[in-house]
Amino acid sequence: MHTQHPARARRAGRRSLAAAVTAGVAVLGLAACSGGTASTPSDSTGGSASGSAGGGSTTLTVWHYFSDANQVKLMDEYAKKFEDAHPDVTVDNVFVPYDQMNSKLVSAAGAKTGPDIAVFNGAETATIALGGALAPLDDYWSSYSDAAQFPDSVIHKVDGKTYAVQGYVNLLGLWYNADILKEIGVQPPTTIDELEKDMAAAKAAGYQGITLCGLPQSQGEWQAYPWLTSQGFTYDSPDQSSLAAGLSMVRGWVTDGYLSQEAVTWDQTVPFQKFAAGGIAFAENGNWQMGTAASDAKFNYGVVPLPLGSDGKVYLGGEGEGIGAFSKHPDLAWQYLTETYLDRQGQLLPVKIVGSIPSRLDAAKDDTVTSNELLKPFAETIAKYGANYPASVISPDAVADVQLTVGQAWSAALGGQQSPDTAASTAVQKLSSLLG
Repeated sequence: MHTQHPARARRAGRRSLAAAVTAGVAVLGLAACSGGTASTPSDSTGGSASGSAGGGSTTLTVWHYFSDANQVKLMDEYAKKFEDAHPDVTVDNVFVPYDQMNSKLVSAAGAKTGPDIAVFNGAETATIALGGALAPLDDYWSSYSDAAQFPDSVIHKVDGKTYAVQGYVNLLGLWYNADILKEIGVQPPTTIDELEKDMAAAKAAGYQGITLCGLPQSQGEWQAYPWLTSQGFTYDSPDQSSLAAGLSMVRGWVTDGYLSQEAVTWDQTVPFQKFAAGGIAFAENGNWQMGTAASDAKFNYGVVPLPLGSDGKVYLGGEGEGIGAFSKHPDLAWQYLTETYLDRQGQLLPVKIVGSIPSRLDAAKDDTVTSNELLKPFAETIAKYGANYPASVISPDAVADVQLTVGQAWSAALGGQQSPDTAASTAVQKLSSLLG
């Protein structure tokens, strides 16, 4: 449990965490997920609506989708780190909404333009690369002296070519309001039955049970996956009854008053902001929210692994970083990546600012990681529930459609637009085609 100190002022600067255990990092899955604010592109070709304080003669443009203040601060710190070492360079961090990132990257590539660097949902590397928006990194990667520090699972390849690398890993856990749990006389849950009993007790005491993301797209699928797999659902053999059971369980949380139906409109940033504001017992959210918890929560809080039983799985994700296919400064863009996201010291910044877990094996051993009590539950989750993101059975060209299909079923069931059975039936029919 973490005892919250007085709120810390957050820097929402000018532009927009270490492998919990070395063994855990060795099996890390593919990419992504967080939330989507800083400057925005004026159009799909990558013009920026705001400049930078750097003042250098060369500008590197970095597209991202972060809106959480701490994630934006991390982008600022990376920009400052690089600008300090290269006074003639300005780094311009440009916000692109999460649900527009892929289409804007591909659209920009169609016009032979776009960012120098893209920071995106790593699980969607194939979608972006096949759309012609990313430059292959093989020549850079083959001569990179620190390449051996990165497990294969954080290196994103499409058709044998490398297009992106993750600088860190993110995953989900169960955050809890320790003050509420103490008041209602319960311990953090270790099973779904305990979680539901705790949420019922929280509601009876006048509190909300849980927050999570119910969007009908990849962020929704990311948060749905643990609960769906806990009921036996897998992409290896998608089954309507197990998918319906998972959807029905969480829809029940809505009808029982534990979860707001407004969750279908929340990305992953909003539900944690609501949890940090107080009055909610639990939040399904990620290690990247550590900074927000420290700066916003005025109560005692902690994290435990999601109580998923023997079948449940948690995606191991994080943003992928790549070079735009039409970057005017590809060599400088690669230098930016190796001095920020891929740099050993640079990988400790996400630990301190956001709470993400570094992907480098040597950074995983740093005291910044090993001494962090809040990272330990995520480390336990890596070992116990960790799953590749996206699932390895999904072909690269089907990833986006599979995520959308399950995200839509998740959102429709949570929001009451479809019954869990109907949503599951529709989804499984689509999945049968998408998964061959």
